Amino acid sequence: MDILIIDDSTFSQRILGNLIAKNLDDVNTYFAKDGEEGLEKYKEIKPDYTFVDLLMPKLNGEQLIKLINEYDPNAKLIVVSADVQKSIKEEVNSYGVMAFINKPITEEKAKYICEMIRNDKDEG
Repeated sequence: MDILIIDDSTFSQRILGNLIAKNLDDVNTYFAKDGEEGLEKYKEIKPDYTFVDLLMPKLNGEQLIKLINEYDPNAKLIVVSADVQKSIKEEVNSYGVMAFINKPITEEKAKYICEMIRNDKDEG
């Protein structure tokens, strides 16, 4: 399973990547440091699941989600962000993301995400 984590914080990338690898088997994890790089890597890798931060330079998460959805309407996107404003959360959820997870990522949140991915794979 290929997972792409798009976040301008290397620390957040590492934490999320480690927690996912710990809770899911057979995972290849890729990283991008901003929205532009994230879109390029998405098109190159075509990951099974993509984690997107909202607050990033060059192309923010909201813009990135719209572009990924245009490119691949079946994209499986999970937002991981410290931006928890209700209006932002509602708008992003309207784009059909699988989940909106508040930072910081904890072991409990990672287990929830991984369980959601396992259930999604079982249904697919």
